Amino acid sequence: MLGWRVPRKLPPRQWCLHFLVMQNGLSASSPFTKWAGKTKLSTYSEIGPLLCSVCCNLCSSMLSFLCAALMVLYVPLPPEDHFSEFELIPEEDNYQNPPTGNDQQQHAEWFEEQLEADLKWSFALNGVLHAATSEFQDIVLLDTKRFGKALVIDGKLQSAERDEFIYHECLVHPALLLHDNPKTIFIMGGGEGSTARESLKHKDVEKVIMCDIDRMVVDFCREHLTENQEAFRDDKLHIVFNDAKDELEKTEEKFDVIVGDLPDPIEGGPCNDLYTKPFYEQVIKPHLKDNGIFVTQAGLAGILSHKDIFTSIYNTIKHVFKYVIAYTAHVPSYADSCGWVLASDEPLKLDVEQLNSRIQERIRGDLLYLDGASIVSSTVVNKMICTSLLKETQVLTGENVRFVYGHGLTKNAEE
Repeated sequence: MLGWRVPRKLPPRQWCLHFLVMQNGLSASSPFTKWAGKTKLSTYSEIGPLLCSVCCNLCSSMLSFLCAALMVLYVPLPPEDHFSEFELIPEEDNYQNPPTGNDQQQHAEWFEEQLEADLKWSFALNGVLHAATSEFQDIVLLDTKRFGKALVIDGKLQSAERDEFIYHECLVHPALLLHDNPKTIFIMGGGEGSTARESLKHKDVEKVIMCDIDRMVVDFCREHLTENQEAFRDDKLHIVFNDAKDELEKTEEKFDVIVGDLPDPIEGGPCNDLYTKPFYEQVIKPHLKDNGIFVTQAGLAGILSHKDIFTSIYNTIKHVFKYVIAYTAHVPSYADSCGWVLASDEPLKLDVEQLNSRIQERIRGDLLYLDGASIVSSTVVNKMICTSLLKETQVLTGENVRFVYGHGLTKNAEE
């Protein structure tokens, strides 16, 4: 509902519209009121005599209605600049219900993420639960009104409590379900623990290594993200604090699935080299078993955002692996679709019945978002994105990197 505020210096025609609405209970959005407000008449009548006439003849509600309507019809439309004085405001902000001090404070607390130079995404907060700066990045845990707890790193939303299952199910389960028998998983990043949680739902998984560069992120999420505490206590989970590239290079172990759960590449960010062809070719591929699968998050993949990094990550991985699949899903807290890229040197069979069968046989508990059909359908992207994927020519290298908007702590430290 909207209430009406009428300034003292209101043009005649608008004053009459207000009178019509307030005295006769006519909705501001009713067809008649909208029509009356738009009518342009060539004659001009003084409002004073009309008002006097109306006031003298308000004998009944019907007569009052008719007189008010006549006033609207016979007062000409004022210049356009007068309309700036005529406001529609929320009913709770009307004079009868002024906001309290607490309400004003709550309304002023918003998280705001700069998506582009000319675009911001914001939502209301209950408060800030934790804020810190580690050796590598700025970390904030927010309590949001709509999305629950939200983890923000370097000003970028990483995940939100009420819809993170979409992102993490899509990141983990297609790769593990397409693999015939995944036993060992290596997670690059994933410090909040959600990727490990989804991986450990697979009954046959024997070992999950989560390698995150930032101990502060892991320790805080272990303490405060209650939905992941069981995963953090699981004996199958091995946590390593190191750069993922360094950790893989110093081990001879090979894995069934390697998962890239890293922040987007941003100028000065700590993970940029982990999205390049040399890294995929020289580090990832040698540490996969013969039938191994690699999957990585690949940034936003909406109509207006898919060319930022999604298409270039896809094209880069296509230059390293024989079989590559790009897929997407909408994540409400991102205000956009997210993209992932999955790859292997062995054929990848997308079969709904087989996927559903493996979900029933392998996974402990229920998935909230995915089933066989939704996994297959997520690989079908619209014509615009499909065309962009096919036409993308950029291959990411150490000297040729594409960034999303923003910059990380490393850049600040260097300056």
